[in-house]
Amino acid sequence: MLGTRSHPKETFLLGPFTVPRVWVGLWQLSSNAWGSASAAKVRQAMARHVEMGYNSFADHYGSAEILFGQFKESLLNPTDVVGATKWCAFRQTEPSRSVVETAVRERMTRMRTKTIDLLQFHWQDYSDKGYLIALQILQDLQNEGLISAVGLCNFDAIRTDEICTQLGPGFIVSNQVQFSLIDTRPLDGMADVCERHNLRLLTYGTLCGGFLADKWLNQPEPDLYSGTLTPSQRKYLDMILKAWGDWALFQSLLAVLRVIGDRHGGLSIANIAMRWVLDHSFVGAVIIGARLGVSEHTDDNDRVFGFRLDEEDNHAIEAVQVQSSSRRMITTIGDCGAEYR
Repeated sequence: MLGTRSHPKETFLLGPFTVPRVWVGLWQLSSNAWGSASAAKVRQAMARHVEMGYNSFADHYGSAEILFGQFKESLLNPTDVVGATKWCAFRQTEPSRSVVETAVRERMTRMRTKTIDLLQFHWQDYSDKGYLIALQILQDLQNEGLISAVGLCNFDAIRTDEICTQLGPGFIVSNQVQFSLIDTRPLDGMADVCERHNLRLLTYGTLCGGFLADKWLNQPEPDLYSGTLTPSQRKYLDMILKAWGDWALFQSLLAVLRVIGDRHGGLSIANIAMRWVLDHSFVGAVIIGARLGVSEHTDDNDRVFGFRLDEEDNHAIEAVQVQSSSRRMITTIGDCGAEYR
């Protein structure tokens, strides 16, 4: 029966932490456009996730760092949870020790911690090689105990390889990038870099804002400008229609995923879409956005464990993919993170 399917969580090593392969994404705390709940309800939802084994939380938008810090501080054993935040250098930045340390200590203050679990670093302008200097300073701050682990966010394969080569093995533990059945760009270069330097991807957009789900099977194409879609849905619908294929082909993909889900005992389309990403060895975890206190899918997400897609499943998925522009996205959009530059 669907409700009784339960398997031990899959975990992996990320720096000094053993973490689950499904993380809770906090970006929906950035805006009421996703719905809102009180801070107390958000913290209660965090506690429910931890009770189910989802003890790793990611992102810094809006009040995410503050709410996570309050939650972690309330625990009898704060080390039971792991929090990933970001430092994003969007404007031209002189990465002096003072600038970098100030950014890190701001994160520490908001998260009420003496050590950041995972600091993910984003640098906007690749033509400015200051990102190497900034990362060297972050390495110093890690050695001084301010940071437990350092990752990247939306870096491409070339720069990720450069950073890992110059700063040495083991320093960079992860890169947070978009990866899904729609956006397969990490397969082109990034996968090899991950394997070569022993780092893992933390992937977002894995469910395309919720479009890779049963609720959209056999549904008409939504109006991008209707005002009923969330910010994430507007972003990923645009990608589905303009970069990947069209709505009819997307319906074909959902239908294939539904058949595969039935073949595996009635799993959801979202389960199969997540499993496809998790089956790649260079992926550490998928980060699933949660509207904490508003809408969560912990019970369904729990069913992504305990199985793998087989050859028949992957052949069926590939039969749809070859009709799409999935494998050409790296030339039309650019490598991982290019859409933000």
